[in-house]
Amino acid sequence: MVKNRAPKMKSPHGDMHQPADAETAATYLDGQLLVAMPVMDDERFARSVIYICAHSADGAMGIIVNRPAGTVDFPQLLVQLEIIDREGEIKLPEHAEHMKVLRGGPVDTGRGFVLHSSDFSIEDATLPIDEKISLTATLDILKAIATGTGPKHAILALGYAGWAPGQLENEIQHNGWLHCPADADLVFGSDTEDKYQRALSKIGIDIGMLSGAAGHA
Repeated sequence: MVKNRAPKMKSPHGDMHQPADAETAATYLDGQLLVAMPVMDDERFARSVIYICAHSADGAMGIIVNRPAGTVDFPQLLVQLEIIDREGEIKLPEHAEHMKVLRGGPVDTGRGFVLHSSDFSIEDATLPIDEKISLTATLDILKAIATGTGPKHAILALGYAGWAPGQLENEIQHNGWLHCPADADLVFGSDTEDKYQRALSKIGIDIGMLSGAAGHA
């Protein structure tokens, strides 16, 4: 499913989208959630909720928002990256101490991607996805969060999910995914275990009644 590539990370409202017509443009899912169908046979994505950061004719890129990265926590990661020292762990702002570290996808798992509220931006480094959510993948945002000058809401994901041109559209057609508009609570909420059920409820679907039949929000 996942390819070791992603579309060029330009603004979804800028050069990245150059569709042939308005109907084609309407199929792009930037800023929406992908929700895995129960019939998803790829264990890496079973019961996954993925926030789509970029989608165009070049492919798609997204971050899984409901899969914790094992025992890794944010303060430990800051120490490993030498952003703070061990003594600095106890001085972190409260929201930094409890910031979620997620397994964002199977591609480029050694790299961190921060999904965050759009009250924070770094010139030439932040991708605005919609008016409420942005993506930044530099150490500077981690430093800002550690010092209390970062975004109000954020999650750190290790790795991402990527699709080659036309691949995501094909998977949706073959009942691999549902999709729906995102909201900040689903993206940034701490209740990762409940996000799958909540995303299905947002679409208006009872998981007990789902089958392999196609359906789209």
